[in-house]
Amino acid sequence: MTDAQQVTIRRATGDDLEGLTVLFDGYRRFYGNASDLDGARQFLAARFAVDESVVFVAARGAELVGFTQLYPSFSSGAMKRLWILNDLFVAPAARGQGTGGALMAAAESFARETGARGLVLATQKTNATAKALYESRGWKIDAEFDHYLRFF
Repeated sequence: MTDAQQVTIRRATGDDLEGLTVLFDGYRRFYGNASDLDGARQFLAARFAVDESVVFVAARGAELVGFTQLYPSFSSGAMKRLWILNDLFVAPAARGQGTGGALMAAAESFARETGARGLVLATQKTNATAKALYESRGWKIDAEFDHYLRFF
């Protein structure tokens, strides 16, 4: 049995907070943010407390090795729910074993089960590994809309 076969994907609960905090902090550091375990824990706990996001975790035994976090949105044109796949992270030791694809498959299944129009995501232009994963699963770069940001 390979490592990828030993990974279980499931919806996270508050009981996963400590393991998820470590992964979330790793995700933030991957994108150039300073480590902040207390802030990560508080941020995630707040999402769980008011049911503001859906998190799927990849577990190998009792150890969490990856996660994806979805935020709800809506498509006004389609008049349906839309999910933002905002975060996807696999611990470095668990990469290259199909865990990212399994997390994406769980997110895609969840979106279908909830009757959503679909999922959207953004990634850094330089993240070739992530782009290859998304494209291998049939995701396309939006050719119709430009996305703008304004941060405060």
